[in-house]
Amino acid sequence: MNSLLKNKKVIVGITGSIAAYKIYELIKLLKDAGAEIYPVMTKNASYFVTPLSIEIVSGNRVLMNMFEEPLSHIELAKSCDIFTVVPATANLINKYASGIADDLLTTTLIAFRGPVIIAPAMNWRMYESPQVQKSIEYLNSLGVKFMGPERGLLACGEEGLGRLVSINKIFEAIISSLTEKDLKEEHVLITAGPTRQYLDPIRYITNKSSGKMGYALAKIAKRRGAKVTLISGPSNLQPPEVDSFIPIQTTQEMLEAVMKHINRASILLMAAAPLDFEPEITYATKIDKHSIKSIPLKLCPDILKKVSMLKERPFTVGFAAEAGLNVDRAKLKFQDKRLDMIVLNDIMQQDRGMESDANEVMLIYKKRNNFFEEQTSLLSKDEIASIILSKILELKLAK
Repeated sequence: MNSLLKNKKVIVGITGSIAAYKIYELIKLLKDAGAEIYPVMTKNASYFVTPLSIEIVSGNRVLMNMFEEPLSHIELAKSCDIFTVVPATANLINKYASGIADDLLTTTLIAFRGPVIIAPAMNWRMYESPQVQKSIEYLNSLGVKFMGPERGLLACGEEGLGRLVSINKIFEAIISSLTEKDLKEEHVLITAGPTRQYLDPIRYITNKSSGKMGYALAKIAKRRGAKVTLISGPSNLQPPEVDSFIPIQTTQEMLEAVMKHINRASILLMAAAPLDFEPEITYATKIDKHSIKSIPLKLCPDILKKVSMLKERPFTVGFAAEAGLNVDRAKLKFQDKRLDMIVLNDIMQQDRGMESDANEVMLIYKKRNNFFEEQTSLLSKDEIASIILSKILELKLAK
């Protein structure tokens, strides 16, 4: 169990939508993150999920009836940190917007003063109705955060905007709402993943970079309030929720994207692994395998070197993937690329680094012309990202 939500109390409201069965997944994620769950159901929700099953997975009694525990709506409203309604029906949204409190869920919502997250799920006709849209607009103006819905196949067999947004996105929104926004003044530009250099239309060279470190940095920076621009090479990962996501393929494309957006950034995190070399010749059609005996290579553009030549640049962090913790090589790169910090990691160990969900890195930086080194333990890449961002804030404040 991680401790992202340790000591946090979460009210989970459940309404009578067929998507209610997905609430089990959210409750598990919240419990694994250390949260205490207080489930509140409407009567109609019990047609789709049973109070007993919710009590078992949440570890707390389900509240449904206002008069079984008088004043429970006030006690929950006073003691809990966040309120999420998953899934939310048109009925719940309209009643909440109108101030109607005729059951325990709506009464508790009206009494609650903390952050509220609502995830609608309904037929597209209901969601797009003027009444529901007016209610959503009004609740947005009060600071209520709506997650989704998504477009897709609905329970009725139709397609449209009404599917419950992914549980992982709701979970991230809950964590973000309860995270200190210490990066709210920053615009973070991040590169992630590998690049591809094409030999012909279907063949290319690349490397093992998965993009996990860059995506973790983007997710955590956004969670902590930063404006985030993510430039990513090809990756199988679902992009995190960021302000701008820019997919690229080649090292040249990554360079162009970095240079286009760097003037607006206050922090640059070069977590990508762009290729250092590419084929000298690119063929317009597929090459016959018998027609070529060797593939001459040439150097790709050095993105960090180009950045180092700028008169004004953001706080710049490079990443060094080495065969072993070669500190001297990392320090040379730090000097050559005029970096503010470099993150060194050993790519030869099997349980960490490229393609892994975990890593162990060394942060190398300068204070008063002296090098300092800080070694992390083996941690998740989300935890590594948080450490990197906190160190950046510390160094920026010390300037």
